[in-house]
Amino acid sequence: MKTAIGAGGASSGGKRDFDRTLAFVVEAEKLGVDQAWTAEAWGLDAVSTLAFLAGHVKRMTLGTGIMQVSARAPSMTAMTALSMAALTGDRFILGLGNSGPQVVEGLQGERFYKPLSRMREVIEIVRMACRGEKLEHQGEHYVLPRPGGEGKALRISQPPNENLPIWLATLSPRALALTGELADGWLGTSFVPERADAHLEHLRRGAEKAGRSLDDLTLCVGAAVAFTDDPEPFVQRAKPQMAFTLGAMGSAKTNFYNDAYKRSGFEDAANEVQQLWVAGKREEAAKAVPDAMIEQTSLFGSEAHVSERIALYRGAGISVLRLDPHGESATDKLDTLGRAVDLVGLAS
Repeated sequence: MKTAIGAGGASSGGKRDFDRTLAFVVEAEKLGVDQAWTAEAWGLDAVSTLAFLAGHVKRMTLGTGIMQVSARAPSMTAMTALSMAALTGDRFILGLGNSGPQVVEGLQGERFYKPLSRMREVIEIVRMACRGEKLEHQGEHYVLPRPGGEGKALRISQPPNENLPIWLATLSPRALALTGELADGWLGTSFVPERADAHLEHLRRGAEKAGRSLDDLTLCVGAAVAFTDDPEPFVQRAKPQMAFTLGAMGSAKTNFYNDAYKRSGFEDAANEVQQLWVAGKREEAAKAVPDAMIEQTSLFGSEAHVSERIALYRGAGISVLRLDPHGESATDKLDTLGRAVDLVGLAS
């Protein structure tokens, strides 16, 4: 099992925040962390951060977690991915995601319409570019070249790179099946290892449709980690963020994170927290998050307990564990990260 970290908050564009992020990533590489992933929502974009990090790390694989499909033309997604692969010596993973209607329609001005067929077409065009082919595509969402104009089909003027990996961040059953069918890896969230099949059965179904197996995908999920003899304070501090995820990561009508937790055995809690959040009762929403929801999605406790939890992820088939270390200072977080990386190494 490999380890990964997040690099930069999706909503933060603060220069001072990024200075700390850079220092943390450089030290994390020294600790043996294998991958760093950037987020993209409505703050920092996913690519600029990675391009800067590429000049400061020597071994880490860098991935976009994620580039939003609706925010870029597929040809630009391909050009950017090929550029990043060249800059990093092929230590780059193209992570793609559809985001949700609030961001796609509210920020980007695009319709959140048939997101899975849009994702399929983007992957087809990106892989066409990576093979060095002319970009000719007749789809529902993208037509290349544009008909009736003066354009003609063009190749990306970079060397082909057919092995550039594409990972998808997906949550709904149909999107997970698409990931199993088309992607090289899965960037998972809302993952409960005790109920792994809430996600994995759909990934497996998609893989089998394409004549593959689940073993053909690299599975990456995240978990917060803290070493303590008293996990209760960490559990309570994690509840507001979980309430935000259940109530605000999407609209009241469409929240893929909420739906995923429902499939994982927390249907009543997910419904209650969302209703409270939408009603503006944020503190009550946080209090309604069950302890078990935090405990089963985190690594809070003694080294023995954390090791047991890591074994659950490994037993479920997770091959990359994205760690979010807790601590009062950067030094504390790095100490926690180093201990966790050692435990993951012992479990592998």
